[in-house]
Formats: sequence, structure tokens, C-alpha cells
Amino acid sequence: MGAYAYVAPTTVADALAVLGEHASQGKRAQVLAGGTDLLVQMKTADRSPRTIVDIKHIAETNSLDIGADETFIGSAIPSAVLNENADLKALFPGLIEAADLIGSTQIQGRATIAGNLCNASPAGDTIPALIANAAVCVIAGSGGNRELAVEDFVTGVGTNALEAGEFLVGLRVPNPGPRTADAYLRFIPRTEMDIAVAGAGVALTLDAAGTCTAARVSIGAVAPTALLVPAAANALIGTTVDDAALAAAGAACSEAASPITDKRGTVEYRRKVVGVLCRRAGAIARDRAQA
Repeated sequence: MGAYAYVAPTTVADALAVLGEHASQGKRAQVLAGGTDLLVQMKTADRSPRTIVDIKHIAETNSLDIGADETFIGSAIPSAVLNENADLKALFPGLIEAADLIGSTQIQGRATIAGNLCNASPAGDTIPALIANAAVCVIAGSGGNRELAVEDFVTGVGTNALEAGEFLVGLRVPNPGPRTADAYLRFIPRTEMDIAVAGAGVALTLDAAGTCTAARVSIGAVAPTALLVPAAANALIGTTVDDAALAAAGAACSEAASPITDKRGTVEYRRKVVGVLCRRAGAIARDRAQA
């Protein structure tokens, strides 16, 4: 390992001061929330010197606020805390299921969904689930907070929209209205602790007659970034989310995918699988919205 410094600010202002100072001097600073990706990277491919800025001691990054209209999830809250929250499970079952897929129980005691997002892996499980739920990033910077939709946050493989001197404070997620529900599914070669070959998140709203009035569909691990697929959502809206509508949504996801061939799957295989996952996740979300 290389030469590292460590700071643990207790306020957003202090964290921004450290990040800003490093940015102005051309020095590297890297934010640590859970550290489950960062620490592995530091021991393997990325050993360059830096200052680690631990944000786990900041009140805002540890805030979990389930309000009347939206929920705020601080960027330093471990997945294990979210997974055990009954209110979150009821509001966002698909998102919490996605968080529960990341690593082992031990990893979830440290890992955060905000860290999963910032790591910007194409196969990050919580990213499609966040996109399906229309989550918004709250980003702190020297000029104050700015907000960015999750689908616009990841800019490429391992890259995101954070500018020098900024960090992700947390995520705002609109609370679902009546007859609204989400679901997330992924496919992995093994039964546990593997990286998605493909993933799909669906959130939808039904009216009293069972017709879909709104939907968001996102896919992961089949493009350089997780994708919002409006064509798949449009295939569901105005239908009762029957087999024909689900098949059309799945076909739209397969069409939108631009995967690669590697040892985990071929282009053709991933395109087919992501369509299947969309259909199945859509059916689960529909059934949850009807319950």
C-alpha cells in the first residue's frame, strides 16, 4: 500500500474544507463512507497516495428521515441498518432487496447504497433500483448543495458526476403513493455473493381498476451505466400489466441493452436475460401494487 493520510470531519463544512483544500493544491482526497470498495481498491489496483476523508461522523450523512412525501437516506448509513428497517421495507421493497444483495452480512454492516452508487460499477445492484424509484442525489459543494437524478449521476464505468471538492451527502427518494410498488431482480451464476450478469428494477402505479398510470424501468450490468428505459415504461402504462405488456417491456429492455461478451455471458445471453428479468420484476411490482 502507498502513503495515506486520514481525516474524520464531523460537519459538512469541515469535509468540504478538506476536499476543497486538496482540490486547490492538486492533491488527491477520497471520500470513505463504508469503504468496502475503497479499501479493496487501495490494496490492489489503485495504490496511489491520498487523504482518506471519512464522512461517517457527519450528522447529515447518518440521517434517515422518512417524511410524508419523501425519504432521505444519508450516504454513510450501512445497508444492514436499511435492511432491518420495517418502514423502508414497506415503502421500497425492491430497493431494500437490492441493498440486501450486496455482499455478505458482514459486508452489509459497512457497505452503503450511496457508496455502491459512487463506485459506479455497471453491475451495481442498487443503482437500477434507485433509478426505478426516481431517487435524487444530494451533493454538497463549496457553493451549497446541488441535486442530480441518479440516472444522470453515473457517467461511465467507475466514474460519476462529482466534481473536485464535492461529496454525496445522501439520497432523496419520493415516497410511493397509493397502489405504487417496486421490485428488483438480478441474475448471477452462483447462488450468493456474485456480480450481476443482468439486473432490472421496475416501479409502477396502478389506478383503482388495475391500469398502470405511471412506471419507471431501469436495467443494469448490460451497458456501461445503468439505464432508464422509457420505452419499457411506456409499454406498461395504459395496460393492466398483463403478459403482453410485460413482454413488450422486456423486449424494450433487450433492445436498449448494449452489453459486452465476457466469461460471465455473451451479448445475446445478457440481452435475453435482462428482458426476462424486466418481465418478472414488472409482475412482482404489479402484484405488490395490487396488494
